[in-house]
Amino acid sequence: MPQIIPIKDLKNTSEISDLCHKAEEPIYITKNGYGDMVIMSMETYEETMKQINFYRELEISEKQIENGEVEDARVSLASMRKRYGL
Repeated sequence: MPQIIPIKDLKNTSEISDLCHKAEEPIYITKNGYGDMVIMSMETYEETMKQINFYRELEISEKQIENGEVEDARVSLASMRKRYGL
């Protein structure tokens, strides 16, 4: 379940940092009852960016297949594993 906290709680920086690391997901910040910002730990951010880049690469690959621009699967997978540390 997502964590949602009011912006006034950002004054407690140590507690917010602990919350970010324990939650392992983004924390939503509200201002005047409306969504305003999202914060997360560096680890969560880096993992999220890895996933986004991985899916972007898959989308590019699907377009290349449609256009007949293909290469050996073993070579391609080895390259992806190296690039994304999988």
